[in-house]
Amino acid sequence: MIKNDLFLRALNNETVERPPVWMMRQAGRYLPEFRALRDKYDFFTRCETPELAAEITVQPIRIVKPDAAILFSDILVVPRAMGIHVELKDNLGPIIPNPIRTMEQVNQVFVPDVHETLGYVFDAIKLTKEMLNDEVPLIGFAGSPWTIFCYAVEGKGSKSFDIAKGFCFSNPIAAHTLLQKITDTTILYLKEKVKAGCNAIQIFDSWGGMLSPVDYQEFSWNYINQIIEAIADQTKVIVFGKGCWFALGEMAQSKASALGVDWTCSPRNARYLTGGKITLQGNFDPSRLLSPIPTIKKMVHQMIDEFGKDNYIVNLGHGILPNIPVDHAKAFVEAVKEYNS
Repeated sequence: MIKNDLFLRALNNETVERPPVWMMRQAGRYLPEFRALRDKYDFFTRCETPELAAEITVQPIRIVKPDAAILFSDILVVPRAMGIHVELKDNLGPIIPNPIRTMEQVNQVFVPDVHETLGYVFDAIKLTKEMLNDEVPLIGFAGSPWTIFCYAVEGKGSKSFDIAKGFCFSNPIAAHTLLQKITDTTILYLKEKVKAGCNAIQIFDSWGGMLSPVDYQEFSWNYINQIIEAIADQTKVIVFGKGCWFALGEMAQSKASALGVDWTCSPRNARYLTGGKITLQGNFDPSRLLSPIPTIKKMVHQMIDEFGKDNYIVNLGHGILPNIPVDHAKAFVEAVKEYNS
């Protein structure tokens, strides 16, 4: 039994004494302990070495003390497993040297045996579970098919992903073929993550907000929902779509257990758009963690009041920034633990 099961109870729509709290990218660059390992090992070495991934995962549990751990990994391990070469360059982010722009290239992408190509992730989960010793739940994750597609076609990060969108509109058969391969791989991957010990799964649709509501249905939500349908009977699923407030109503009709909200959507609007029943997660602006600590605590309490303590998981509206002082991250978590309704 997990000693602190507040996160899982919130996902179950149970009444709680206070909402649970964790932070996206909580195992990350704002922690000196993380930077020490980053300086010794390159990014994919850290992802692919179970001992390192497990250590990085539990660092924030020891230091910041949130109510859930999220496995240290990356969404781009999936395309790498599918035969798409991915590099990570300092200050540039992910680079795909040979971006996918033709049907011929799409045909070369394969749905892998996830045990052969991603076994190191499952090993990291098992090791992490040992280290956590049932203190808190462990979250596994994957990128949405659309978000993975964006990197694979664009070849790098972008402010608009015009090349990726253009590929969808000019070559829809190739685009849907690639999206389906990513979806099929992601389903296999996440099912094994659950078997290895993850207590919940989050799907990150980082670039869904780049699409119009109509295009979002066709090129993103259609594939996310396939994943939800495939794994919802095995585990709790959280969907976080950055900039996707327009889809919250439809998302709330799915088998997802919770929906992430970014800071551009107010708690009131999020509750209204989702019908007021599904668990919501979010939505503190990560930059707001640079505010003075008393301000952070006041704003966190106000945020909980607005969302309501039940059917709610406190989180940021996106990943924590690398320049956030550790004391401010701790204050964010402590503010939730100090909350009295």
